[in-house]
Amino acid sequence: MKNQNPYLFVVGCPRSGTTLLQRMLDHHPQLAVANDSHFIPRAIEDIPVNADPPLTHDLVERVRHYHRFPRLNLPDQVVQKAASQAHTYGEFVSNLYSAYARLHRKPLAGEKTPDYVRHLPLLHHLFPWAKFVHIIRDGRNVALSTLEWARRDKGPGRFELWQQDPLAVCALWWRWQVTTGRLAGEKLGSDRYREVLYEDLVHHPERVLQDLSEFLGLPFASEMLNFYVGKTRNDPGISAKKAWLPPTPGLREWQAQMALRDVELFTALAGDLLDDLGYDQGARSISTGVAALADERQRQWEAEVMQRQVRKNRRSDLIEDRGGWDR
Repeated sequence: MKNQNPYLFVVGCPRSGTTLLQRMLDHHPQLAVANDSHFIPRAIEDIPVNADPPLTHDLVERVRHYHRFPRLNLPDQVVQKAASQAHTYGEFVSNLYSAYARLHRKPLAGEKTPDYVRHLPLLHHLFPWAKFVHIIRDGRNVALSTLEWARRDKGPGRFELWQQDPLAVCALWWRWQVTTGRLAGEKLGSDRYREVLYEDLVHHPERVLQDLSEFLGLPFASEMLNFYVGKTRNDPGISAKKAWLPPTPGLREWQAQMALRDVELFTALAGDLLDDLGYDQGARSISTGVAALADERQRQWEAEVMQRQVRKNRRSDLIEDRGGWDR
């Protein structure tokens, strides 16, 4: 059971440092960590999962043709062999990640997909041996990054409310993602779920990675600290991610970069979670006007989330009526 794959999942609200942690863990000599393939829940999103679904040709094709699946860089013959040796979807995916590990000449493999933070129960159901590392970053710095990254077809920019008040969406989106992961992780227990603060990772990388190595049941490897050596770029204007920077404190500083009104609104919408995580709330008081605005944005968010769920259910019903997955 110890060496079954996928061995771990790195999750977290997007823009929280998941790529930094993925690159560190991927440099462990025993562990290969794939980057943002997304396919595991997407391939079965219209299938009620009360048990590990039987593997069918249709399921294999869904995985093969999912637009991010090529990120695993697995040849077709390897995928077909993984399918031929599996009876269920979970076994098929497990075989794929074992093949990914072999491709990188390592015994273990995992996956970093931030949005999997909302799918921990499903992933645990399919892979009960897997461990989950949830990286959490101060939501206001997440918001500063998200405001530059999101658009109408990416991240929280897909929400209609984004066009009206992107900062409010950032706060509510961060709270939704982080809270969903924490609640699910609490049920998994400390032997399967571990939280890491981004700020601790960049200020004390060796200490944090030593702790994570113990959690993962792996020996500490100094190679993880040197993941950026020989890859760092100094091109002007490129992002920290593309520059392959070492752990770098201060890339975002909400205290200097966020308007006071935005700090107040973020606190009104997600201050309780900031407090639970040990972050300074920033706004010492919330004005009547901002409190009223926060209440309105909360109602708008909840209504839109409900509408999106209704549309998703209708799509699933339509697929079922047609007799299968259709995309």
